[in-house]
Amino acid sequence: MVTAHPLPEGFTEIEVFAIGTALLVEALLGFCLNGLTIISFRKIKELRTPSNLLVLSIALADCGICINAFIAAFSSFLRYWPYGSDGCQIHGFHGFLTALASISSSAAVAWDRYHHYCTRSRLQWSTAASMMVFAWLFAAFWAVMPLLGWGEYDYEPLRTCCTLDYSKGDRNYVTFLFALSTFNFMIPGFIMLTAYQSIHQKFRKTGHFKFNTGLPLKTLVICWGPYCLLCSYAAVENVMFIPPKYRMIPALVAKTVPTVDAFVYALGNENYRGGIWQFLTGQKIEKAEVDNKTK
Repeated sequence: MVTAHPLPEGFTEIEVFAIGTALLVEALLGFCLNGLTIISFRKIKELRTPSNLLVLSIALADCGICINAFIAAFSSFLRYWPYGSDGCQIHGFHGFLTALASISSSAAVAWDRYHHYCTRSRLQWSTAASMMVFAWLFAAFWAVMPLLGWGEYDYEPLRTCCTLDYSKGDRNYVTFLFALSTFNFMIPGFIMLTAYQSIHQKFRKTGHFKFNTGLPLKTLVICWGPYCLLCSYAAVENVMFIPPKYRMIPALVAKTVPTVDAFVYALGNENYRGGIWQFLTGQKIEKAEVDNKTK
């Protein structure tokens, strides 16, 4: 099967295999961790709270990213994209939808945590559900734009998966990238920055640090930052001089988001971690640990 197709231009045998293996590992690990988050939410009654619904939204989006990565890994081992141009458009849309939904849901969690710790207000089910629906509809709006002509989906440098085409750098791409980055990276990042800074100040006053307030924003910047920088640079300069294997690195880094998010929002959440432990072992969560607003 492998020998039936030539190596993608600019890649060696080892590099193609390494990229495919990295994508496969990221997909399997992230899917297992976020799948555990989703199943625990459904099975453990104590976890079914409005705040944890937003954590569930992140897990659902991240599972979608993992499925997208698994398809890319399979194609990498084949050395070519086997699903045609229509499949490429669907793959690109699916990847952007789940990625943007993950970012928006992370900002929603930051907003909820701010109100819990700083204003002491409780999140209602109706509000949580509305925020979750809005995050996904907002992501769907931006993900569908390239299908309608604003932006464009095309093959990544390895040509075994599809994403936003940054190779042209024309006006169509620049205007879409500017709007996309403003509403789906800068604004969510600003919400997370201000929310967690306020929470950190509150923790300093009380002397009780219930979680690492710097991790969520660092996750956003470290995982998505390289990809955003590559796309932004493509808006002002031709990035095709960069070897294809190096242009694949930001995409590989971005695919680590599901695994990192699972540790930041589920396993790093005392309440949620206790629920996962109960699901795995059957050990009942102590009453003090199931405060439906503890994070």
